Amino acid sequence: MNRRKLVRNTAALAALAVNPGWARAAAQSAKAAGFYFPIESAPHARTFMQWPSSVEIYGDQKTLREVQSSIADIANAIQKFEPVVLLAGPDQSAAARILLEKNVALWPVPTQDLWCRDAGPSFVINGKGQLAVTELNFNGWGNKQEHRDDSLIAEKVVTSIGLSMFNSGVVGEGGGLETDGAGTLLAHASSWVNPNRNAGTQDQIGKLLLDSFGAEKIIWAPGVKGEDITDYHIDALARFVKPGQVVIQLPEQLDENDPWSTAAFETYDILKAATDANGRKLEIVVMPEPVNIRSTDENFVASYVNYYVCNGAVISAHFGDEVTDAKAATILKQLYPNREIIMLNVDPIGQAGGGIHCSTQQQPAV
Repeated sequence: MNRRKLVRNTAALAALAVNPGWARAAAQSAKAAGFYFPIESAPHARTFMQWPSSVEIYGDQKTLREVQSSIADIANAIQKFEPVVLLAGPDQSAAARILLEKNVALWPVPTQDLWCRDAGPSFVINGKGQLAVTELNFNGWGNKQEHRDDSLIAEKVVTSIGLSMFNSGVVGEGGGLETDGAGTLLAHASSWVNPNRNAGTQDQIGKLLLDSFGAEKIIWAPGVKGEDITDYHIDALARFVKPGQVVIQLPEQLDENDPWSTAAFETYDILKAATDANGRKLEIVVMPEPVNIRSTDENFVASYVNYYVCNGAVISAHFGDEVTDAKAATILKQLYPNREIIMLNVDPIGQAGGGIHCSTQQQPAV
Protein backbone atom coordinates (compact mmCIF):
# COMPACT_ATOMS: atom_id res chain seq x y z
CA MET A 1 0.00 0.00 0.00
CA ASN A 2 1.24 3.48 -0.84
CA ARG A 3 0.26 6.01 1.81
CA ARG A 4 0.05 8.82 -0.71
CA LYS A 5 -2.60 6.87 -2.62
CA LEU A 6 -5.45 7.17 -0.16
CA VAL A 7 -7.14 3.84 0.51
CA ARG A 8 -10.59 3.82 2.07
CA ASN A 9 -12.31 0.78 3.50
CA THR A 10 -14.81 2.31 5.87
CA ALA A 11 -16.61 -0.86 6.84
CA ALA A 12 -13.40 -2.69 7.74
CA LEU A 13 -11.77 0.20 9.56
CA ALA A 14 -14.82 1.06 11.62
CA ALA A 15 -14.18 -2.02 13.72
CA LEU A 16 -10.49 -1.17 14.09
CA ALA A 17 -10.82 2.40 15.32
CA VAL A 18 -8.67 3.31 18.30
CA ASN A 19 -8.75 6.77 19.89
CA PRO A 20 -11.45 7.98 17.46
CA GLY A 21 -11.77 11.75 17.63
CA TRP A 22 -11.28 14.05 20.60
CA ALA A 23 -9.14 12.32 23.23
CA ARG A 24 -9.53 12.64 26.97
CA ALA A 25 -7.10 15.19 28.35
CA ALA A 26 -5.00 14.62 31.45
CA ALA A 27 -5.21 16.99 34.40
CA GLN A 28 -2.07 18.87 33.35
CA SER A 29 -0.48 19.53 29.98
CA ALA A 30 3.22 19.33 29.16
CA LYS A 31 3.35 23.11 28.82
CA ALA A 32 1.64 23.71 32.16
CA ALA A 33 4.21 21.43 33.80
CA GLY A 34 7.08 23.37 32.25
CA PHE A 35 8.00 20.91 29.48
CA TYR A 36 8.64 21.61 25.79
CA PHE A 37 9.60 19.74 22.63
CA PRO A 38 13.21 20.58 21.67
CA ILE A 39 14.40 21.04 18.11
CA GLU A 40 15.66 17.86 16.48
CA SER A 41 19.23 19.13 16.18
CA ALA A 42 19.56 19.31 19.97
CA PRO A 43 21.61 16.44 21.49
CA HIS A 44 19.96 13.01 21.60
CA ALA A 45 20.17 10.17 24.09
CA ARG A 46 19.02 7.72 21.40
CA THR A 47 16.78 7.13 18.42
CA PHE A 48 13.66 4.97 18.38
CA MET A 49 12.46 3.12 15.29
CA GLN A 50 9.77 0.53 14.50
CA TRP A 51 10.00 -2.79 12.65
CA PRO A 52 7.27 -3.14 9.99
CA SER A 53 5.67 -6.57 10.34
CA SER A 54 2.20 -6.53 8.77
CA VAL A 55 1.77 -8.31 5.45
CA GLU A 56 -1.81 -7.04 5.43
CA ILE A 57 -0.55 -3.46 5.32
CA TYR A 58 2.11 -4.02 2.65
CA GLY A 59 0.23 -6.53 0.51
CA ASP A 60 2.87 -9.22 0.07
CA GLN A 61 6.00 -10.63 1.69
CA LYS A 62 8.37 -9.29 -0.98
CA THR A 63 7.31 -5.68 -0.46
CA LEU A 64 7.42 -6.09 3.31
CA ARG A 65 10.95 -7.52 3.18
CA GLU A 66 12.12 -4.62 1.02
CA VAL A 67 10.73 -2.09 3.51
CA GLN A 68 12.28 -4.01 6.41
CA SER A 69 15.66 -3.91 4.66
CA SER A 70 15.41 -0.14 4.28
CA ILE A 71 14.52 0.27 7.95
CA ALA A 72 17.60 -1.75 8.85
CA ASP A 73 19.75 0.44 6.57
CA ILE A 74 18.54 3.57 8.36
CA ALA A 75 19.06 2.09 11.81
CA ASN A 76 22.55 0.88 10.87
CA ALA A 77 23.48 4.35 9.59
CA ILE A 78 22.25 6.13 12.72
CA GLN A 79 23.91 3.72 15.17
CA LYS A 80 27.30 4.99 14.06
CA PHE A 81 26.43 8.30 15.71
CA GLU A 82 24.08 7.50 18.59
CA PRO A 83 22.29 4.55 20.22
CA VAL A 84 19.31 3.12 18.32
CA VAL A 85 16.39 1.14 19.75
CA LEU A 86 14.30 -0.81 17.28
CA LEU A 87 10.85 -1.77 18.55
CA ALA A 88 9.70 -5.19 17.35
CA GLY A 89 7.35 -7.87 18.55
CA PRO A 90 9.00 -10.94 20.15
CA ASP A 91 8.08 -13.00 17.09
CA GLN A 92 9.82 -10.49 14.80
CA SER A 93 13.07 -9.93 16.68
CA ALA A 94 15.02 -12.80 15.12
CA ALA A 95 14.29 -11.63 11.57
CA ALA A 96 15.21 -8.06 12.47
CA ARG A 97 18.44 -9.08 14.21
CA ILE A 98 19.80 -10.65 11.00
CA LEU A 99 19.77 -7.28 9.22
CA LEU A 100 20.91 -5.07 12.09
CA GLU A 101 24.32 -4.09 13.37
CA LYS A 102 24.99 -5.52 16.82
CA ASN A 103 24.84 -2.08 18.46
CA VAL A 104 21.17 -1.64 17.50
CA ALA A 105 19.08 -2.68 20.52
CA LEU A 106 15.82 -4.58 20.12
CA TRP A 107 12.98 -3.94 22.53
CA PRO A 108 10.04 -6.40 22.65
CA VAL A 109 7.25 -3.97 21.74
CA PRO A 110 4.77 -5.27 19.11
CA THR A 111 4.56 -3.12 15.98
CA GLN A 112 2.66 -3.25 12.70
CA ASP A 113 4.13 -0.47 10.60
CA LEU A 114 7.36 1.53 10.46
CA TRP A 115 6.25 5.10 11.14
CA CYS A 116 7.80 5.79 14.55
CA ARG A 117 7.56 9.56 14.05
CA ASP A 118 3.78 9.17 14.20
CA ALA A 119 3.06 6.22 16.50
CA GLY A 120 6.13 6.42 18.72
CA PRO A 121 6.60 8.61 21.81
CA SER A 122 7.06 12.37 21.43
CA PHE A 123 9.58 13.29 24.13
CA VAL A 124 9.55 16.62 25.95
CA ILE A 125 12.03 18.09 28.41
CA ASN A 126 12.15 20.86 31.00
CA GLY A 127 14.83 23.11 32.40
CA LYS A 128 15.47 20.77 35.33
CA GLY A 129 16.95 17.92 33.32
CA GLN A 130 13.72 15.92 33.33
CA LEU A 131 12.25 13.88 30.47
CA ALA A 132 8.59 13.07 29.77
CA VAL A 133 6.31 12.19 26.85
CA THR A 134 3.42 14.17 25.40
CA GLU A 135 0.71 11.83 24.09
CA LEU A 136 -0.68 12.42 20.59
CA ASN A 137 -3.30 9.67 20.74
CA PHE A 138 -2.33 8.08 17.42
CA ASN A 139 -5.45 6.83 15.60
CA GLY A 140 -4.06 5.49 12.33
CA TRP A 141 -4.12 8.84 10.49
CA GLY A 142 -7.82 9.31 11.06
CA ASN A 143 -8.62 5.57 11.22
CA LYS A 144 -7.41 4.96 7.68
CA GLN A 145 -5.21 2.01 8.70
CA GLU A 146 -5.36 -0.81 11.23
CA HIS A 147 -3.35 0.23 14.31
CA ARG A 148 -4.15 -1.94 17.31
CA ASP A 149 -0.48 -2.46 18.19
CA ASP A 150 0.87 0.83 16.85
CA SER A 151 -1.58 2.90 18.92
CA LEU A 152 -0.08 1.39 22.09
CA ILE A 153 3.60 1.93 21.27
CA ALA A 154 4.05 5.30 22.98
CA GLU A 155 2.46 4.06 26.19
CA LYS A 156 4.58 0.89 26.23
CA VAL A 157 7.81 2.84 25.73
CA VAL A 158 6.83 5.24 28.51
CA THR A 159 6.20 2.29 30.81
CA SER A 160 9.52 0.68 29.87
CA ILE A 161 11.51 3.82 30.64
CA GLY A 162 9.40 4.88 33.60
CA LEU A 163 8.40 8.38 32.46
CA SER A 164 5.47 10.69 33.05
CA MET A 165 3.07 11.15 30.14
CA PHE A 166 1.05 14.29 29.48
CA ASN A 167 -2.10 14.33 27.37
CA SER A 168 -3.66 17.60 26.21
CA GLY A 169 -6.38 15.71 24.33
CA VAL A 170 -5.19 16.38 20.78
CA VAL A 171 -5.16 13.55 18.22
CA GLY A 172 -2.48 13.43 15.53
CA GLU A 173 1.04 12.46 14.59
CA GLY A 174 4.56 13.74 15.15
CA GLY A 175 5.16 14.07 11.42
CA GLY A 176 2.36 16.61 11.26
CA LEU A 177 4.28 19.16 13.30
CA GLU A 178 7.60 20.99 13.16
CA THR A 179 9.13 22.90 16.07
CA ASP A 180 12.06 25.28 16.38
CA GLY A 181 12.45 24.40 20.07
CA ALA A 182 12.13 28.09 20.91
CA GLY A 183 8.38 28.59 21.02
CA THR A 184 7.30 28.22 17.39
CA LEU A 185 5.40 25.39 15.71
CA LEU A 186 4.68 24.85 12.01
CA ALA A 187 1.83 22.66 10.78
CA HIS A 188 -0.56 21.92 7.95
CA ALA A 189 -4.09 22.39 9.22
CA SER A 190 -5.21 19.47 7.05
CA SER A 191 -3.46 17.03 9.42
CA TRP A 192 -4.96 18.46 12.61
CA VAL A 193 -8.06 20.56 11.95
CA ASN A 194 -9.77 17.55 10.50
CA PRO A 195 -12.79 15.66 11.90
CA ASN A 196 -10.99 12.35 11.36
CA ARG A 197 -8.70 13.39 14.21
CA ASN A 198 -10.06 16.36 16.14
CA ALA A 199 -13.27 18.29 16.70
CA GLY A 200 -13.22 22.04 17.18
CA THR A 201 -11.84 25.11 15.49
CA GLN A 202 -8.29 25.79 14.37
CA ASP A 203 -7.79 28.05 17.39
CA GLN A 204 -9.04 25.37 19.78
CA ILE A 205 -6.86 22.66 18.26
CA GLY A 206 -3.93 25.03 18.09
CA LYS A 207 -4.24 25.67 21.82
CA LEU A 208 -4.01 21.91 22.45
CA LEU A 209 -0.89 21.68 20.28
CA LEU A 210 0.76 24.56 22.12
CA ASP A 211 -0.08 22.83 25.40
CA SER A 212 1.26 19.50 24.11
CA PHE A 213 4.57 20.86 22.84
CA GLY A 214 5.24 23.75 25.22
CA ALA A 215 5.20 26.43 22.53
CA GLU A 216 3.79 29.94 22.13
CA LYS A 217 2.86 30.29 18.44
CA ILE A 218 1.76 28.13 15.51
CA ILE A 219 2.32 29.07 11.89
CA TRP A 220 -0.54 27.36 10.06
CA ALA A 221 -0.69 26.53 6.36
CA PRO A 222 -3.75 24.84 4.82
CA GLY A 223 -2.11 21.68 3.43
CA VAL A 224 -4.16 19.08 1.54
CA LYS A 225 -6.98 16.95 2.93
CA GLY A 226 -7.91 13.52 1.64
CA GLU A 227 -5.20 13.02 -0.99
CA ASP A 228 -2.89 10.86 1.11
CA ILE A 229 -3.17 8.91 4.32
CA THR A 230 -1.47 11.63 6.40
CA ASP A 231 -3.50 14.54 5.02
CA TYR A 232 -0.13 16.07 4.05
CA HIS A 233 2.32 15.99 6.91
CA ILE A 234 4.47 19.10 7.09
CA ASP A 235 7.71 17.12 7.56
CA ALA A 236 7.61 16.05 3.91
CA LEU A 237 7.70 19.69 2.83
CA ALA A 238 9.24 22.12 5.34
CA ARG A 239 11.52 21.81 8.38
CA PHE A 240 13.02 24.10 10.99
CA VAL A 241 16.81 24.04 10.70
CA LYS A 242 17.19 26.34 13.69
CA PRO A 243 15.12 29.14 15.24
CA GLY A 244 14.46 31.65 12.51
CA GLN A 245 15.42 29.37 9.60
CA VAL A 246 13.25 26.97 7.56
CA VAL A 247 14.12 24.73 4.61
CA ILE A 248 11.31 23.93 2.16
CA GLN A 249 11.31 21.69 -0.92
CA LEU A 250 9.70 23.20 -4.01
CA PRO A 251 9.33 22.19 -7.65
CA GLU A 252 10.77 24.57 -10.21
CA GLN A 253 7.34 25.86 -11.22
CA LEU A 254 3.86 25.97 -9.77
CA ASP A 255 1.46 23.46 -11.28
CA GLU A 256 -2.04 24.64 -10.43
CA ASN A 257 -3.47 21.26 -11.47
CA ASP A 258 -1.35 19.45 -8.86
CA PRO A 259 -2.66 19.77 -5.28
CA TRP A 260 0.82 19.05 -3.84
CA SER A 261 2.43 21.80 -5.91
CA THR A 262 -0.31 24.28 -5.06
CA ALA A 263 -0.10 23.52 -1.35
CA ALA A 264 3.71 23.69 -1.33
CA PHE A 265 3.81 27.17 -2.86
CA GLU A 266 0.97 28.28 -0.60
CA THR A 267 2.97 27.15 2.43
CA TYR A 268 6.04 28.95 1.04
CA ASP A 269 4.10 32.22 0.69
CA ILE A 270 2.78 31.91 4.24
CA LEU A 271 6.28 31.30 5.60
CA LYS A 272 7.63 34.34 3.72
CA ALA A 273 5.05 36.54 5.42
CA ALA A 274 5.31 34.92 8.86
CA THR A 275 7.16 35.78 12.02
CA ASP A 276 8.11 33.32 14.75
CA ALA A 277 7.23 33.40 18.44
CA ASN A 278 10.02 35.94 19.02
CA GLY A 279 8.83 38.27 16.26
CA ARG A 280 11.57 37.37 13.76
CA LYS A 281 11.02 37.07 10.03
CA LEU A 282 12.01 33.64 8.80
CA GLU A 283 15.00 32.94 6.59
CA ILE A 284 13.75 30.45 4.00
CA VAL A 285 16.07 28.07 2.16
CA VAL A 286 14.59 26.39 -0.93
CA MET A 287 15.48 22.76 -1.59
CA PRO A 288 15.03 21.55 -5.20
CA GLU A 289 12.57 18.77 -5.97
CA PRO A 290 14.00 15.72 -7.76
CA VAL A 291 12.62 14.98 -11.21
CA ASN A 292 14.54 12.11 -12.84
CA ILE A 293 14.11 9.62 -10.02
CA ARG A 294 14.53 5.85 -10.00
CA SER A 295 10.94 5.10 -9.07
CA THR A 296 8.27 5.15 -11.76
CA ASP A 297 5.35 5.17 -9.31
CA GLU A 298 3.43 8.44 -9.60
CA ASN A 299 2.67 8.33 -5.88
CA PHE A 300 6.32 7.93 -4.78
CA VAL A 301 7.34 10.40 -2.05
CA ALA A 302 10.70 11.94 -2.98
CA SER A 303 11.44 14.41 -0.20
CA TYR A 304 14.97 15.53 0.59
CA VAL A 305 13.69 17.52 3.58
CA ASN A 306 12.29 14.39 5.22
CA TYR A 307 15.79 13.91 6.66
CA TYR A 308 16.73 13.00 10.22
CA VAL A 309 19.20 14.99 12.33
CA CYS A 310 21.10 12.78 14.77
CA ASN A 311 24.22 13.39 16.85
CA GLY A 312 26.93 14.31 14.37
CA ALA A 313 25.06 13.52 11.16
CA VAL A 314 22.11 14.23 8.90
CA ILE A 315 20.58 11.09 7.38
CA SER A 316 18.77 11.89 4.13
CA ALA A 317 17.74 10.09 0.94
CA HIS A 318 18.86 10.17 -2.67
CA PHE A 319 16.47 9.31 -5.48
CA GLY A 320 18.58 8.79 -8.62
CA ASP A 321 18.40 12.33 -9.98
CA GLU A 322 22.14 13.02 -10.01
CA VAL A 323 21.75 16.80 -10.33
CA THR A 324 19.28 17.36 -7.51
CA ASP A 325 20.78 14.62 -5.32
CA ALA A 326 24.07 16.51 -5.43
CA LYS A 327 22.37 19.88 -4.82
CA ALA A 328 20.47 18.47 -1.86
CA ALA A 329 23.66 17.12 -0.28
CA THR A 330 25.36 20.50 -0.75
CA ILE A 331 22.45 22.41 0.78
CA LEU A 332 22.28 20.06 3.76
CA LYS A 333 26.01 20.51 4.35
CA GLN A 334 25.57 24.27 4.29
CA LEU A 335 22.66 24.05 6.73
CA TYR A 336 24.42 21.59 9.06
CA PRO A 337 28.15 22.35 8.58
CA ASN A 338 29.31 20.44 11.66
CA ARG A 339 27.55 17.18 10.76
CA GLU A 340 28.29 14.40 8.32
CA ILE A 341 25.76 14.14 5.49
CA ILE A 342 24.68 10.54 4.82
CA MET A 343 22.54 9.91 1.73
CA LEU A 344 20.75 6.54 1.52
CA ASN A 345 18.67 4.72 -1.08
CA VAL A 346 15.46 3.97 0.82
CA ASP A 347 13.15 3.78 -2.20
CA PRO A 348 10.90 1.10 -0.62
CA ILE A 349 9.96 3.60 2.09
CA GLY A 350 9.30 6.30 -0.50
CA GLN A 351 7.17 3.77 -2.32
CA ALA A 352 5.23 3.25 0.91
CA GLY A 353 4.57 6.98 1.11
CA GLY A 354 7.14 8.37 3.53
CA GLY A 355 10.79 8.88 4.27
CA ILE A 356 13.62 8.68 6.78
CA HIS A 357 12.24 11.29 9.16
CA CYS A 358 8.89 9.50 9.22
CA SER A 359 10.60 6.32 10.42
CA THR A 360 12.54 7.81 13.33
CA GLN A 361 11.85 9.49 16.68
CA GLN A 362 14.51 11.08 18.88
CA GLN A 363 14.86 10.88 22.64
CA PRO A 364 16.48 14.15 23.71
CA ALA A 365 19.46 14.10 26.01
CA VAL A 366 18.83 15.60 29.44
